[in-house]
Amino acid sequence: MLRNKTDEELVELAVSHDTDAFGEIVRRWERKIFALCFGMLSREDDARDASQETFIAAYRNIGSFRGDAKVSSWLHRIAVNQCLTIMRRRKARPEDLIDEEQMASDRVFSVPIEKAPGGLAERNERIEAVRRAVNSLPFELKEVVIMKEFEEMTFQEISETLSIPLSTVKSRVYTALRQLRSKLEKSELEII
Repeated sequence: MLRNKTDEELVELAVSHDTDAFGEIVRRWERKIFALCFGMLSREDDARDASQETFIAAYRNIGSFRGDAKVSSWLHRIAVNQCLTIMRRRKARPEDLIDEEQMASDRVFSVPIEKAPGGLAERNERIEAVRRAVNSLPFELKEVVIMKEFEEMTFQEISETLSIPLSTVKSRVYTALRQLRSKLEKSELEII
């Protein structure tokens, strides 16, 4: 049964043209990859496209997976590259996307509605402040903070995914959190 296999065993099977094994890899990682893409791109359509392109690229290049890093790190790296491609395309036509991006990014930090209506407005203000602060970070800081705080990846996993030294990852995460704290304090909200 494929569900009992490790990611690495599934890759070995997929290399030998077992499409069911690759399908199991997709099943295991599609939600995490989509969440990463959505966190970085803030648009559902773009996140779907980036996720789909991630798995297409992974399938095409499955034979080049060397096992130096985890399968999850390899997939995350491909996803980050797909997001960068989409962001470069956006720069060519940013005026078309401003309203759509705002509407889609409103969903990034949504929470279930709770019973206390007075707290709901305050909570929504905080969510919006965090969303704006994260989206205002430079890309290299935004990507690490999303991976660390929202994807709950370890520093080592982020290092492997982005192919950067562990010390750089730590520095970027701490810099991002410091900038977020500063931005949120300026908006008179103590969230972090």
